Amino acid sequence: MLKKLIAECIGTFVLVTLGCGTAMLVGCDAANGGGYILTALAFGLVIVGMAYCVGNISGCHINPAVSFGVLISGGMKVSEFIGYVIAQCVGAFAGSGLLAYIFKAGCIEDKTGGFGTNGLSGVNGSIGAGFVVEVVLTFIFVLTILGVTSKKANHGSLGGLIIGLTLTLVHIFGIGLTGTSVNPARSLGPALVAAISGNTEPMSSLWIFILAPLVGGALAALVYKVLEGSKKEA
Repeated sequence: MLKKLIAECIGTFVLVTLGCGTAMLVGCDAANGGGYILTALAFGLVIVGMAYCVGNISGCHINPAVSFGVLISGGMKVSEFIGYVIAQCVGAFAGSGLLAYIFKAGCIEDKTGGFGTNGLSGVNGSIGAGFVVEVVLTFIFVLTILGVTSKKANHGSLGGLIIGLTLTLVHIFGIGLTGTSVNPARSLGPALVAAISGNTEPMSSLWIFILAPLVGGALAALVYKVLEGSKKEA
């Protein structure tokens, strides 16, 4: 179990460091479409790399919403889920802390203004719209993971690539709306480091980026169980 937790911590650390770090470097302003694509690719490519790196150890969840979906699907125990979430949050916080040091020590401008934190500016501050965006995008992402990793799936070694491309896709759509979380740990780490650095604004909407992905992950698990059950009946 310890090896799994270490793998999840490392995977989430890499996700936040390279994903949020890319966003901090290139920016995600609506007028800069290149920044959108680079950031989306950074998050997606990390998943591809980590899937083939730690996937055989922990399953490469590196996301509490994914772990929650797996829990509801019966793929892990509650104690394992709790351990995974703690490891993921520690990794996310460590990644954000490293970015804070690098950008501060190197006097580098953070073009996101908050270590790649999520926010509601793209939906004009609408809590409802932001919540729905995160639920839907997480639903799509987790549903894809459950399908690709199903024992009946026949994707061979392409599973990690499929999952990574799906994360890239949901980022391309969601970055301009909420910054795309679909991952409570990825949102928590940067928000905490931003708050420690004196920017507490991201904390006000943090609950959305924790709760909405969990709801989306749970819905994906429930829907997939129904679809898989229907397939068996057919």
